[in-house]
Amino acid sequence: MNRILEVLKEKGITQTWLSKKMDKSYTTINEYARNKRQPSLEDLYKIAEILQVKVADLLSENIKKKDE
Repeated sequence: MNRILEVLKEKGITQTWLSKKMDKSYTTINEYARNKRQPSLEDLYKIAEILQVKVADLLSENIKKKDE
């Protein structure tokens, strides 16, 4: 699980802006932000660089189980 959406909100940045900076479609960034799809390690590092955060800041430590 990632925290991309939370970090975008904290910084006041839109998914559209990030998609342009990443040269990826809005749909791809939206899937990353909603945890429907996980970015590759290369993309994760690129997102962290663009957002000026550590990669660890984009990762969630707690993974919820389906039955919780």
